[in-house]
Amino acid sequence: MSVLVYTENWEGKFKKKTFELVSYAKAIADKIGSEVTALSIGEVNDEELQKLGQYGASKVKHLESGIDTLDNKLFADAIAKEAENSSVIVFSDNFTGKALAPRVSARLKAGYVAGVGALPESFGPFVVKSKVFSGKAFGKVKINSEKKILALQTNSFDIVENPTEVSIEKGSLEGEATTKLKDVNKVTDKIILTDAEIIVSGGRGMKSPDNWGGIEELASSLGAATGCSRPVSDDGWRPHEEHVGQTGKVVAPNVYFAFGISGAIQHIAGISGSKYIVAVNKDDEAPIFNVADFGIVGDVKEVIPKMVEAVKARKN
Repeated sequence: MSVLVYTENWEGKFKKKTFELVSYAKAIADKIGSEVTALSIGEVNDEELQKLGQYGASKVKHLESGIDTLDNKLFADAIAKEAENSSVIVFSDNFTGKALAPRVSARLKAGYVAGVGALPESFGPFVVKSKVFSGKAFGKVKINSEKKILALQTNSFDIVENPTEVSIEKGSLEGEATTKLKDVNKVTDKIILTDAEIIVSGGRGMKSPDNWGGIEELASSLGAATGCSRPVSDDGWRPHEEHVGQTGKVVAPNVYFAFGISGAIQHIAGISGSKYIVAVNKDDEAPIFNVADFGIVGDVKEVIPKMVEAVKARKN
């Protein structure tokens, strides 16, 4: 029984999170004496598919779809069919994974755990740790079903190269699409929040939308995305696509800068997967400092220019 990993692609290319998933699946496969099968759906060339073998996949099942968007029913049916010979199925804990994993779980009558951030603690019984209560605590979940489905949080497992000879098996996605893509509006000049390694975010402590120049300059110098808290987007200071939090974008960058953000529980839930949180707030009792790895008590108007200056000096 193999470990199956669903490898999402973006316009025919795999991203860092895909290789993280394959590395995670390979680590599980080594523990149970199995191999990794990667399932790819969509238009991806052989050169890109071969990259999955660099991280431990020994087999790639490639289903050409002929459709231009995610179709939950068709994709879930295909994954469930491919998982017939798999004991563990791995998804990313992102929007796509959250759409597909529960459907596959229902089809296979398989136990499903989301928010996983590490390898299973044991395999007999199968126990895995995941985040619960919006990331404020951890829970240990025992899966009793024959098949197990895990959704891995982004940036929670190191990418490990395990060069493996990989075979590619071609096929086609069966069934008629039920989802139609009518229009696409892309933001081409900005880094997508959910893909960003660094995010520079601001809250109401910025006082005015006119004060966002420093945040944008710092983000530009760091090659980072810009984000904001919900009150900021609700007030129209920043676009809603920059809203970070439980009701906005859930992110997991390597570094998250929080300027003038108090740290409401909904916002914390959206950034808890960050490797490092750097908070700047003039209120030394702001809740954000309870979760921050580094904190500066000070006025954002004074701190941001000094950070920009320090980054530019480091680059020079």
